[in-house]
Amino acid sequence: MATPVIMPRFGMTQEEATIVRWIAREGDRVEQGDPLCEVTTDKVNMEVEAPKDGVLAGLRYGEGDTVPVTEVIAYLLAEGETLSAVMEGAPGKVATPEPVQASTPTTETTPTAAQTATIKATPVAHRMAVAEGVDLGAISGSGPEGLITRDDVAHYLAWKGLTMAGKPRATPAARRLARQAGVALSQVRGSGPRGRVQGWDVSAALELPASEEVKVGSPAEVTAFTWDQPRAVKLEGMRRTIAERMQSSWQTIPHITITVEIDMSRASAMREAFNSRAGRPEPGVSMTAVLVKACAAALRQHPLLNSYFRNDEILVMPEVNIGVAVALEEGLIVPVVRQADTRSLTEIAGAVNDLSRRAREGRLRPEDVVDGTFTLSNLGMFGVDRFTAIINPPQVAILATGRIAKRFVMDEIDGPVWRPMMSATLSVDHRAVDGAYAARFLGTLRGVLETAGAQWG
Repeated sequence: MATPVIMPRFGMTQEEATIVRWIAREGDRVEQGDPLCEVTTDKVNMEVEAPKDGVLAGLRYGEGDTVPVTEVIAYLLAEGETLSAVMEGAPGKVATPEPVQASTPTTETTPTAAQTATIKATPVAHRMAVAEGVDLGAISGSGPEGLITRDDVAHYLAWKGLTMAGKPRATPAARRLARQAGVALSQVRGSGPRGRVQGWDVSAALELPASEEVKVGSPAEVTAFTWDQPRAVKLEGMRRTIAERMQSSWQTIPHITITVEIDMSRASAMREAFNSRAGRPEPGVSMTAVLVKACAAALRQHPLLNSYFRNDEILVMPEVNIGVAVALEEGLIVPVVRQADTRSLTEIAGAVNDLSRRAREGRLRPEDVVDGTFTLSNLGMFGVDRFTAIINPPQVAILATGRIAKRFVMDEIDGPVWRPMMSATLSVDHRAVDGAYAARFLGTLRGVLETAGAQWG
């Protein structure tokens, strides 16, 4: 019996994921545990593994498609099993070749207009199929009573261009533009995922205006910009998720912000002492690790800021799990240092260094980015003096810290002294706490940092 492969849920709040690439291909024989595809959620990229041995068939979504969790994305067939019975009456979008014997390789032929005219499809879909040389019989329609629509053909073209051997990977728009201009796609350098040729790549090669929206999702795609004309920028992937979450947070959470200046003399000296110890491995203790340690200590004294706001309730969390914002080329990700209040500075530094490295390498696991109870966003390494951060729901607070810079401040007898100072801005959900409570937290945090010592080890 065919085994469905579903889009898994990697986190409690996850509702969908986007397929980045298919690692296995239609007709490939896989074993249980083999990676089938790579997907991205609002937090991290992960691989979907084969639930059992079988032959991969019936890929229902292409690369770049966003799929609800628990939705079937493909099937695994036993030896000699066919897909016909499985696919008949399957709901939703299907962008696969016509079901065939699993062990038999598929072949492609270019249909005639007369052949495609006998298939139930919209007029636009018929014209696209003839123009692109697609057999409509290989496409399952998502319209009423299986009617094939333009989107079905477009999804099939995208899937085919990305997965069929011997053909350049390209979007439908890129193929159309290249065909109209008489350009060989094999001669165009693609800026999309895995070298896929985008419409603007063909436009750049021809020095023509772009024929489609620019989709910003990677540094390679950003390099396709030219500044001779306006471009529409479509948010995709992580950037789109960040935009949606931040807009929702700003619109639904009544933010209040409070800023304090902290003398970092003791904290900086302590960090330097830790890093100067013989045998301490690189990269040692970062200032971010010091701030995580200090936040954890302050949160223990002000537990309402270590909570979630859900369904008109404040859920005070028993563990202090501090998320550390890490800037990537494509957006922001927040891995979590768990139980930070029970760990030494050395342990926290190791965790921060490990999580940051794996975040930049794209190797974070689902458990690395969930269950955060408070977030720290430190932009000091970018030379930022101060800024305001947006709360990451369902948390109720986030701390934004800037660089440590020497400034003249007044000492106890009102004399000017030269001190390394840092601005810290706390954003809190006013539904959960008021300004006085937030101010007391910042007072505690300042006290922890200004008295930091070797006992932190």
